[in-house]
Amino acid sequence: MKVVIFAGGVGTRLWPLSRKNTPKQFEKIVGDKSTLQLAFDRLRPDFKPEDIYLSTGKKYEDTVRKHLPKIPSENFIFEPEMRDVGPAVGVAMGIVGKNHPNSPVAIIWSDHFVKKERRFREVLNFAQSIVSKNENSLVFIGQRARFANQNLGWIEFGKEVGDIRGTKIFRFKKLIYRPSLEDAEKFLESQTYAWNPGYFVTTPKFLLSQYEKFSPELWKGIMKIQAAVGSSSYEKVLEEVYPTFEKISFDNAILEKIDPKYVSVIAADLGWSDVGAWEALKEALSDKTDENVTRGKVLLEDASDNLVFNYTDQLVVGIDLSKMIAINTDDVLLICPKDSVPKIKKLVESLKGTEHESLT
Repeated sequence: MKVVIFAGGVGTRLWPLSRKNTPKQFEKIVGDKSTLQLAFDRLRPDFKPEDIYLSTGKKYEDTVRKHLPKIPSENFIFEPEMRDVGPAVGVAMGIVGKNHPNSPVAIIWSDHFVKKERRFREVLNFAQSIVSKNENSLVFIGQRARFANQNLGWIEFGKEVGDIRGTKIFRFKKLIYRPSLEDAEKFLESQTYAWNPGYFVTTPKFLLSQYEKFSPELWKGIMKIQAAVGSSSYEKVLEEVYPTFEKISFDNAILEKIDPKYVSVIAADLGWSDVGAWEALKEALSDKTDENVTRGKVLLEDASDNLVFNYTDQLVVGIDLSKMIAINTDDVLLICPKDSVPKIKKLVESLKGTEHESLT
């Protein structure tokens, strides 16, 4: 099986650590490695470096090559400019599918945190076995919900259609993006929904057939790029064709239209968290809700349920804090309640065109 790691996001909700020139996937948010390096490491030892591809923006080429020196040079896919996930996934499948059209390919993301790495690899291999038996299929990998999360996508699944060594396979029903709190609570109680990490396994041939059916103009461009793979004209064709693509999400381009009969779901506890926002990182790293999560020189007194990350040599002290986020970098100090984290993105956008634009 091949694996494509996507590392093209900006990560505004993790500002001021994550910025447009140094996005979150290249920062040491968890431990002493970037989340991109952690994504690569958790695939090992089941996957060889030559079976792992990396898709990101051209502007991050030097960075990703330094972060992942073991990946072969030809396995890097550099998008000339950001055109959203629909084109990114399609082109990656076109490139991998040039030589491996019927091979199972896993799509994963670089900015996640997975505690149960062995279980994660096991489930990937289960999905591989399903797709190997039916090349015209797609398997979603869902995370069993821990709470009623409004900020994630969810997968609804139906009856059980199989079992691999005790891991159940379900029929796919539909995707739901960021439900209301009331709906999320119903999903949690029903046990027929899982969080959607965006992980899936399929074959390039099958997925590209879905592009041809549902996004034909995008598919034509992908085919032009695929035809040039391995030739001296590849870079030129990629630079010319990719910027012409419509900006469209992968969900809108394909997943909302795909016939559920081709799709199944594995819903498992991977210890997965989307650490794309500070409050999500707090939940991921906490064993107990009222626990404080700190990094760097931090001293807290009579405080609970806070995340305080200090990236400077200065001591950060907090007294009588509750449910707060504090991020201290060399040029920005962010302090806000956990519930106010969604406002960070809007604030960062408001800095454009001002004297503080360089901080974005």
